[in-house]
Amino acid sequence: MVQPLAELIGNDDSAALIGIRRGGVDVGRYLHEKLSLAGVPINQTLGELNIAFYRDDFSSMGLHPVVGPSQVPFDIDNRHIILIDDVLGTGRTVRAAMNEIFDYGRPARISLAVLVQRTGHELPVRADVVGHSVDIEADQYIDLDAGKMQVNIGRKA
Repeated sequence: MVQPLAELIGNDDSAALIGIRRGGVDVGRYLHEKLSLAGVPINQTLGELNIAFYRDDFSSMGLHPVVGPSQVPFDIDNRHIILIDDVLGTGRTVRAAMNEIFDYGRPARISLAVLVQRTGHELPVRADVVGHSVDIEADQYIDLDAGKMQVNIGRKA
């Protein structure tokens, strides 16, 4: 996944990574480190989005949703933003993340990189860079072991 992402960035020195909490931040840290070591021109800081308020199901999340601040410590205007997530499923998380990004400014371009793209899209959202594509059943879930960058597939109880 690092090589296709490096090719997507090329010599674009405006590129910056933003991870979606929770799993996307872990994947983003991993990719940021690998890209930096490979000499790819990437912003020195990884941004982090907490998209809880931007979700279309926020009102149905119960009385105590976990909401924390996003951290985007750089100007995103006219930058190539590479949005990072662990799993692309329905597309709703990515839609919420893009809504939040535009609250920070107007990027020149947004690309999406995901560790896993699964079946079950509800919105027309597809990743530009995909680590793995999986076709799983509706009663299965994908879990990321961030320490090993390993994907596990389980069955819902």
